[in-house]
Amino acid sequence: MVGEAPHARLVIAAPASGHGKTTVATGLMAALRERGIAVSGHKVGPDFIDPSYHALATGLPARNLDPFLQGEQRVVPLFLHGARQAEIAVIEGVMGMFDGMLGTEGYASTAHVARLLDAPVVLVVDASAASRSVAAVVLGFAHYDPNVRLAGVILNKLGSQRHEDEVRAALGPTGIPVLGALRRSEEIHAPSRHLGLVPVAERAAEAERFLPRLAAWTAGGVDLDAVRRVAESAPPLRGAVWDPATEVRAVTTGTSRPVVAAAGGEAFTFRYTETTELLNAAGVDVVDVDPLRDNDLPENCAGLYFGGGFPEVHAEELSANSRLREQVGAAIRRGMPVVAECAGLLYLCRELDGLPMVGAVDAVARMTKRGALGYRRARAESDTLLAARGEQVTGHEFHRTEVLPGAGENPAWRWDERADGFATETLHASYLHVHWAGHPGVARRFARKVHSGF
Repeated sequence: MVGEAPHARLVIAAPASGHGKTTVATGLMAALRERGIAVSGHKVGPDFIDPSYHALATGLPARNLDPFLQGEQRVVPLFLHGARQAEIAVIEGVMGMFDGMLGTEGYASTAHVARLLDAPVVLVVDASAASRSVAAVVLGFAHYDPNVRLAGVILNKLGSQRHEDEVRAALGPTGIPVLGALRRSEEIHAPSRHLGLVPVAERAAEAERFLPRLAAWTAGGVDLDAVRRVAESAPPLRGAVWDPATEVRAVTTGTSRPVVAAAGGEAFTFRYTETTELLNAAGVDVVDVDPLRDNDLPENCAGLYFGGGFPEVHAEELSANSRLREQVGAAIRRGMPVVAECAGLLYLCRELDGLPMVGAVDAVARMTKRGALGYRRARAESDTLLAARGEQVTGHEFHRTEVLPGAGENPAWRWDERADGFATETLHASYLHVHWAGHPGVARRFARKVHSGF
């Protein structure tokens, strides 16, 4: 199906991490929505946490756009799919605007995605430690890549009116419009920890109360009409709309719909929206289960999915819910298909930081001082639940834990010289996060196994 994106779209970028992209992007989404405008939020890169704030602000599902994880050719179709209910799409960038995969001249960077979407860019600049020098930074970003259109600047963390006036005066000769000027505010802050911001699911009530303040702060310092004009300056973007049913339609063989229990709640907050959409299209109902609070698996449960999150923060509560742990372990021993990514891997181990877990994987997990972060190209060394021998996928690692041993006799994946995880015909547990929209064969394979045992 060929569709057309909302004419209005823009990318929120920054010179580097820490300038306030997430705060400003989420604030714009919330402020525009308060005006009655339907907004879709999108995040460049693999991050799960920032999109949780987008979903809260827009009321629509979280969406990621990542050429490495999804394939460059899928970025526009996935954008069209995710933005189909919106009048304006706000795309939050990643890191610095031109920072992408190392050694690739910016592949999967904010600028790369902006070019693919033919979208104007608004640069958020932390001006707290500079004044006229801000203009030099902005001018450099405006001219670095002629194929990226820098359409405006939002100044962040200004200290005073005098400070703002000085920066505006320096920017005047550049011809790049200032779309907003935001003051420093101690109230506009989201808590963070070892892997970034605390996800919305872990502070839902507080985040709900925070959102109106964020919208008001943004609307008070940003010219929303000017931002909308920038977004509306994007040319029409036509292409095939990504359709999960097209990707997995060969899976469904009847009218029965088995259930996959998918871990949710405060400990398991990371799951790409398209994973659920693909399983639904394959005739599988995805039912959220909170391993902290739910005592039983759902009826008609024929498969398990444990995505990412922070089980290390909630290890005592997870361990204390012995009834669900025992049910999960028994189901896996019976051959129920289970996929576990990162946090899910930790949950399936015998122990996490010395506390009993499910025990489906003969390994122990623990927190470490050093983290693992980065893109990976992985391959399957044998036939597994998710892949045929020799099949390759792209994915990413994002954790500060370790599992000992790091892999079983049949690892889930191998990249470089490292074997990762544990795999059988019915179990796939690994640190690697794979975006299933980029590798729909993974979804088809898992869904077939779920159907076959139902």
